[in-house]
Amino acid sequence: MKNIDSKTHTRGKSIYLDDIPLLQGTLFGAAFGSPIAHGIIRSLNISVAEQMPGVIKVFTAKDVTGENQIGGIIPDEPLLAEHEVDFCGMPVAFVVAQSDDAARAAVKTITIDIEPLPVITDPREAKARGELIVPPRTFSLGNVDTAWQACEYIFEGIAETNGQEHLYIETQGAYVIPQENGALKVYSSTQGPTAVQRASCRVTGLPMHLVEVEVTRLGGGFGGKEDQANTWAALCALAAHRLRKPVKYSLHRMEDMAMTGKRHPYSSDYKIGFDKDLKMVAYEATFYQNAGAAADLSPAIMERTLLHCTNSYFIPNVKATAYSCRTHLPPNTAFRGFGGPQSMFVIESAIAKAADTLGIDSAVIQKKNLIKTGDEFPFGQKAVSEAAECWKKAEQLYEVNSIREGIKDFNSKNQIYKKGLALMPVCFGISFTNTAMNQARSLVHVYFDGSVSVSTGAVEMGQGVNTKILQVAAIVFSIHPDRVKVQTTSTSRIANTSPSAASATADLNGKATYLACTRILERLKKVAAEELGVDENLIELKDEYVFVNNVQSDLDWKKLVNTAHLKRVGISEHANYATPEIYFDKAKEKGHAFSYHVYGTAVTVVTVDCLRGIYEIDAVKVVHDFGTSMNPAIDIGQIEGGIVQGIGWMTMEEIIYDKEGKLRSNALSTYKVPDIYSAPKEISIDFLQSDKDNLAIFRSKAVGEPPFMYGIGTYFALRNAIKAFNPLAHIPFNAPMTPEKTLLALYSNPQPLSKEIKRKDEEAVTSVAIN
Repeated sequence: MKNIDSKTHTRGKSIYLDDIPLLQGTLFGAAFGSPIAHGIIRSLNISVAEQMPGVIKVFTAKDVTGENQIGGIIPDEPLLAEHEVDFCGMPVAFVVAQSDDAARAAVKTITIDIEPLPVITDPREAKARGELIVPPRTFSLGNVDTAWQACEYIFEGIAETNGQEHLYIETQGAYVIPQENGALKVYSSTQGPTAVQRASCRVTGLPMHLVEVEVTRLGGGFGGKEDQANTWAALCALAAHRLRKPVKYSLHRMEDMAMTGKRHPYSSDYKIGFDKDLKMVAYEATFYQNAGAAADLSPAIMERTLLHCTNSYFIPNVKATAYSCRTHLPPNTAFRGFGGPQSMFVIESAIAKAADTLGIDSAVIQKKNLIKTGDEFPFGQKAVSEAAECWKKAEQLYEVNSIREGIKDFNSKNQIYKKGLALMPVCFGISFTNTAMNQARSLVHVYFDGSVSVSTGAVEMGQGVNTKILQVAAIVFSIHPDRVKVQTTSTSRIANTSPSAASATADLNGKATYLACTRILERLKKVAAEELGVDENLIELKDEYVFVNNVQSDLDWKKLVNTAHLKRVGISEHANYATPEIYFDKAKEKGHAFSYHVYGTAVTVVTVDCLRGIYEIDAVKVVHDFGTSMNPAIDIGQIEGGIVQGIGWMTMEEIIYDKEGKLRSNALSTYKVPDIYSAPKEISIDFLQSDKDNLAIFRSKAVGEPPFMYGIGTYFALRNAIKAFNPLAHIPFNAPMTPEKTLLALYSNPQPLSKEIKRKDEEAVTSVAIN
């Protein structure tokens, strides 16, 4: 089963926000953002902008007809700044004009007088000043304080990860069209149609039944459109509501990069203890999350950081504390992994620190401590583990010992180039951590010509969820996939949707579709039994025919549904699915937070040019716990994309804000993402065969987020290559490992170079100059 969008994608016929035909009279918006990160607004001059050719109106906070607030979890984010600005790019005014050019030209004439206030960009500084989004939270298991006494070895340190720009191909945007009776139709590039609906209603003052949000697909999201799409849709909704004209706003790339939040940077402290056999005894971690200027989704992301603080390992004594720190950067938001990658990097850093000091391979510690079925996570859930199986198969399938020997031989023969190896186990929970969000609905219509329409709350953003939902309907009804159409996502057809996020979209919406189709199928079987005069229990649908006791009848799918319609039997169904078993008690910080976990192990090999500090990723070889994949082609594509995106976060994607809170890596000339030349030369993916049951749709485990964490292994492979060149190198656990950081690390505590190395250095430099 191919991705159903592949044909229209390759022909340029897929419909995105900018492909929607514009109605006559459509107006265009552009936002004026604060030029400084923190200060009091003393005056705002929009008079020149209002007189610019083509300008219809300039909206400010006083023009909001409802509440000037779009904060979801915490109401701390005004749509338009009114008295104070909290980050560079914070919307202060919204120009609406007859053309996009006119709106943008008018924005440039707006002037603002802001009295500067102190700017905080460091989360540790924010914590020290008491600037917290929410109170800190702590997850614990056992007793860390007494466990240290039983430790043979104890190691402490700091680990830091930077942010990451989502860089979805399609930027943020919305197109809002007024309807009759004061209603609005919102086309939004969003992962959360209901979140956009709620924000638009809050700002305009309209009830939810008067605001419909529709999404055909996104040109990428990665979490960046889960909550942050709300701003742009709400601005357009406010303008359309006030002017009773269609209003559209699509951000330019540099606007998008400057005005939207990123993956959360974290600065973390760790302390880890082992017994004499290198079994982990105790682990303590403190996470300082850089939330930015408003909550956005930071509290939920902080929670998931704690939920994944031990990655794939069992540690009997754990204490993990997280602080969500308010700084003067754009509000940071969801990004593939949702806080999990940041905490996984910390424990992998702790293991690497221990291995360095003890003079052993990190893999020795990793393998000894993999979580087993029945072991307890720090939040109380018992593991159903595939960790050891994935590790063992990766070692055997990819002949890890041979790779080690090959690297050892290569490094002994090469002085300028060094190879490094790292293994990265992954354990990632699947479900929303907010229990109430683990629900979905599906509306299925079977038409009397035999065709089928499916509407769900899932948003297609390149992950192939529509294909999987279509497969569910085709499999349950046993009909050809061409008979099924997955409709656009609309809040009028499916209300109160959870966002397409947390790797749970296919499970939730697929299960809802399964329930709806199964209920229709039961009614159709009853009709077939009546028509054929047989017992209903003997009826089965296979390959578009009714079978009686495994014998094909003359009653085909089309005749059956037409008969059901003539008999006035309902062949439509609206089903609700709520994930069973999951719960979480925040008072105790304990519960069964996830419906299941996804496991895997990646083997990463890199080569570092120790003269220049540049590197290549030779191979990433993975054994991944797919469950029973219902679409291997889509799942493999998701894993490949996740790996490369994770490598980008760990290597070249460096977000840089200056001390004044201005984004300096604000364009693709200054912010680098992996291209074909920086992707691994080889990516191998193996499906772990497992007969363990799970709550996934058709036992096909989620693949959206877990593969991202495999990229963390690249950082530690690079670190090992640097150590091969300079065993005394000082390498702080500070990601990303850019070529600049690599070069500095290679020559930290430098060893004297031999004459041969110096000569080769000179030849290389000459070669570069000639080329």
